[in-house]
Amino acid sequence: MLEAAAARVVCLIAICWLTAPSRGAEAAIGVNWGTLSFHKLKPSTVVDLLKDNKISKVKLFESDPDCLEALKGSGIQVMLGIPNEMLAFLSSSTDASDLWVRRNVSRYVVKNGVDIRYVAVGNEPFLTSYSGQFQPYVMPALLNLQLSLAKVNLASYVKLVVPCNADAYEAALPSQGAFRPELTQLMTQLVSFLNSNGSPFVVNIYPFLSLYGSSDFPQEYAFFEGTSHSVTDGSAVYNNAFDGNFDTLVAALSKLGYGQMPIVIGEVGWPTDGAISANLTAAMTFNQGLINHVLSNKGTPLRPDVPPGDVYLFGLLDEGAKSTLPGTFERHWGIFSFDGQAKYPLNLGLGSRRLINAKNVEYLPSRWCVANPARDLSAVESHMKLACNVADCTTLSYGGSCNGIGAKGNISYAFNSYYQVQMQNEQSCDFDGLGMVTFLDPSTGECRFLVGVTTSSSTSISQLHHSPAIVWIWILITWRVWIFVE
Repeated sequence: MLEAAAARVVCLIAICWLTAPSRGAEAAIGVNWGTLSFHKLKPSTVVDLLKDNKISKVKLFESDPDCLEALKGSGIQVMLGIPNEMLAFLSSSTDASDLWVRRNVSRYVVKNGVDIRYVAVGNEPFLTSYSGQFQPYVMPALLNLQLSLAKVNLASYVKLVVPCNADAYEAALPSQGAFRPELTQLMTQLVSFLNSNGSPFVVNIYPFLSLYGSSDFPQEYAFFEGTSHSVTDGSAVYNNAFDGNFDTLVAALSKLGYGQMPIVIGEVGWPTDGAISANLTAAMTFNQGLINHVLSNKGTPLRPDVPPGDVYLFGLLDEGAKSTLPGTFERHWGIFSFDGQAKYPLNLGLGSRRLINAKNVEYLPSRWCVANPARDLSAVESHMKLACNVADCTTLSYGGSCNGIGAKGNISYAFNSYYQVQMQNEQSCDFDGLGMVTFLDPSTGECRFLVGVTTSSSTSISQLHHSPAIVWIWILITWRVWIFVE
């Protein structure tokens, strides 16, 4: 046992020496790999997609064993997320954090394993909309996890971070940036912890949300192509919202005495559908401008000689099963559609000047469910509600790509979305005789009627949607296994 442990330490030291980034390393472009989809690609297909596009860093929002298995031996650096709902459990004891680290970190950080560099403890736990429910658990969870990482000799290699939303700080001008008053004490503790352990501050910046949330927000300022609405802050002039937001954080950190702390952008991007200003052209313009801006290695007015750190685009793939509570655009952030096909040309600065599509994607047969033209559709409302509660109809929203296809088109789109989620089960296109299967693609203009992909996970998701009881039984069984089985 002692010899194995010693060999493990030597191996990890070698890994650190060979792969740790230098202080002067240029910023890298990574991606967020979200998996809340009714039509999941095989994880191995997604990893191949990352490698084909030379994307060397990826952030996962939770520890998905299938994703981690697919990442083994890939050389892709991973930021592994912990959902907010787990913070209370992890803060309860080191036994809880030991269990989590063993099951999700140390078992994977081995030779030819997964290169986990960061563990993201929670995701935006300080959001005002959470009303402070996760705040008491952040620091205890961090401290417990740090001890657990030390026990398996990974504390110096795997860094703990806490992705924060930009609403954690506020100011009228960037130089006046400060953390929200109720967060000042907690942020002081957090930043001190991050600094003492060599971790960066991770922040999510979304100029789109500023534009979406305020009719007074100048659209040009959200992008990187120059603006007639620059923000003047003393001698500094800000021409884009990203730099202004970034420096607001720098000022907030400076007020706590950590103005030079490294900053990583955990999420940034632009949606392509589901709302006004969420479209392909705007997304391409924003993301390409962002990438060019970051890779230029230029700093911001408050950090002129220090370019931003790594940037993780949000996101890699569309997630049709995400909550639409923030807005109907929420399911359309991917630079690739759900099936791994590039939505628009994008040069990531990583070799190829265009995105490379996913290969070997297995689709369901080319058939769709549409409204039966021979039937009276006056009683269709309840069926559409069912279909859209289960499947994704957000492209029908105002500003969406399918918003203008007419009443019958809306019905057909809803029917088809449900039909594909149900893996084209024949009965799922019945709708009391109001639906029919067609082999002619009903897509029109920019409105795409999708065809699902074939994976076992998609099948299980569609089946679970029919039975809330089964869902809860599955959740309880999984929870019990996770807690008690090692």
